[in-house]
Amino acid sequence: MPFSSFGLSPALLLAVADKAYSRPTPVQLAALPAALQGRDVLASAQTGSGKTVAFALPLLQRLEQLAPGTPRLLRALVLVPTRELAAQVGEEIRSLGAHLSPPLKVSIVFGGVSINPQMLRLRGGTDIMVATPGRLIDLLEHNALTLANVAMLVLDEADRLFDLGFAEELSRILALLPAQRQNLFFSATFPPAVQTLAQTLLRDPVRVTVGPEPETAPDIVQRAIEVDVGRRTQLLLHLIKQNHWSRVLVFVATKHAAEMVADKLRKGRINAEPFHGNLSQGKRTQVLADFKASRLKVVIATDVAARGLDIAQLPVVVNYDLPRSALDYTHRIGRTGRAGERGIAVSFVSAESAAHLRLIEKSHGLSLLREQVAGFEPTPSDPATELGVDTSGNGGIKGRRPSKKDKLRAAAVAIQTRR
Repeated sequence: MPFSSFGLSPALLLAVADKAYSRPTPVQLAALPAALQGRDVLASAQTGSGKTVAFALPLLQRLEQLAPGTPRLLRALVLVPTRELAAQVGEEIRSLGAHLSPPLKVSIVFGGVSINPQMLRLRGGTDIMVATPGRLIDLLEHNALTLANVAMLVLDEADRLFDLGFAEELSRILALLPAQRQNLFFSATFPPAVQTLAQTLLRDPVRVTVGPEPETAPDIVQRAIEVDVGRRTQLLLHLIKQNHWSRVLVFVATKHAAEMVADKLRKGRINAEPFHGNLSQGKRTQVLADFKASRLKVVIATDVAARGLDIAQLPVVVNYDLPRSALDYTHRIGRTGRAGERGIAVSFVSAESAAHLRLIEKSHGLSLLREQVAGFEPTPSDPATELGVDTSGNGGIKGRRPSKKDKLRAAAVAIQTRR
């Protein structure tokens, strides 16, 4: 079914042709008819499935139908969890609306930067806003805009909005919106908090559930390499040089680790930069621009980068630290193998994290061969470690907290070993 079958305006069809979207994706096929009819939509779809087009075209079509000379009022609001996703979604909406006449004003607002320039750009109003919840609250408190005229609300990556602690901000925003509006709700997963919000928010929604098609499923080679914790950086440096990887996105657990690993790679003559929430927005934007343009070989990121980033032809993702949740494993490795390209996802596995990887494998129905790289073989495991006892003093990894019985059994094994 071509895009022309949805009844889109000539201006929107021209924009779709400009972007070389040859045919709708499954989520677009399922969601567009209902959204264009003004129905509420509840959609479950993964990152990279074409969700943005599925809600952007209905927003633009509805606003295009307003009478010429209509005051510029905020009528469509898109809420997203991160700055990077806000920028990406906003630019996609702008490009799809490029041929509309008169043009619609799309505002992109997020925290981490000064609020004053954003307030200045809102003078004279706006038609569509893509926002992170925290910055939207800031703008409302400065009386820089009103939500009284919002006719269309989109929640994109709704599960991630809750993961990042935006529940209170969402409640405040929803309370300020008109009761009569269209709601488009997109989420990769539906934990209890997201289900409750969807039930409260949506009226007789059209439900859309789309998984990856077999013929379009990402072509990602997943590898698990055993290595001691203290030798991961040296192994990473070795793999980058040995395999001549042109660009690598490396995921770590903390901001400190991102800085530390980037510094060590630079000392090894690898062009690397950290990417985390403590960096200024200007720095984060520059790092991503350099990475996409291949001016930067390695980016070491916390999970702030796991969703919403679309980096064309990214060949390799490395889990330096395993993600705490099995779901984030999917989002991390999904940064590679996009748009028909082949990708590689490597996970470093230590004795301490081995049990956690098994949980991830079980959750996704995987069974990854454990590899070892010559010169980086792990040392034999401590008996307590093998039984899941945390010897690090940091509380352990999710899924590995030992019971009292485990601790007693480990102690007995340790005594036998010493004998």
